[in-house]
Amino acid sequence: MSKWTGIGRSETGHVRTVNQDAFTAIDAHGIWAVADGMGGHIGGDIAAQTAIKTIEDHAASSNEALRNGHPPPTDVLTDLIARAHEAIVDRTRSQPKLKGMGTTIVLLAIVPTPAPVAYLIHVGDSRAYRFRSGALTPLTRDHSLIEKYLERGILTPQTAKTHPERHVLTRALGVPGMATPTIGAFPIQDNDVVLLCSDGLMKMLEDDDIQRVLTTQSEPDPTHLCDQLVTAALDRGGEDNVTVVVVAHR
Repeated sequence: MSKWTGIGRSETGHVRTVNQDAFTAIDAHGIWAVADGMGGHIGGDIAAQTAIKTIEDHAASSNEALRNGHPPPTDVLTDLIARAHEAIVDRTRSQPKLKGMGTTIVLLAIVPTPAPVAYLIHVGDSRAYRFRSGALTPLTRDHSLIEKYLERGILTPQTAKTHPERHVLTRALGVPGMATPTIGAFPIQDNDVVLLCSDGLMKMLEDDDIQRVLTTQSEPDPTHLCDQLVTAALDRGGEDNVTVVVVAHR
């Protein structure tokens, strides 16, 4: 019986000494996620790991609700992200030295019936893409100062790449007042590939580069594509932690 299958890989890279990324790929529950701890903040790795563990702990009950359709999928995923946020906040209360820690998150849930729909919820600048018929389409927009500048026409995409505020987030889990997620629903087809990634991938690869890698296989193999994308980012310099989850229909 065919199903949606996700494979993930996370690497520290060639510059960082600690991997502050984390991911989960729970095929049985139809839930996949990537988290990226806030760089430069103490406990970024702990925040990312806490968020992912919370999602894993509640994945089974969330999946049951998603399949039943009650409450609506948007409510289920919003609650899941809220639980992850509160888990990080609780960890900070119990360990004050971790004050200020936070993480991005991008989470995918696929509801298979009556027709498959991909629900995506995210906070921060970890991203999701859909690859279909040779074309790569972004499904999320970063919660960052740079994205705001781009929306307002203050910067061009080219100048944004080197702007000194390019790493400043406007939303993050674990930070009071900054955890509001964005959620969307996208119809998907059996030949689609959905990609989740931390910004360590986008720092090294342009969208055209990612598209070229995903075009290399007529029948998508999540393991192979995941390895190819991470290896490409490392070969370009691996300046940050890089994490990729590739989800395809098998």
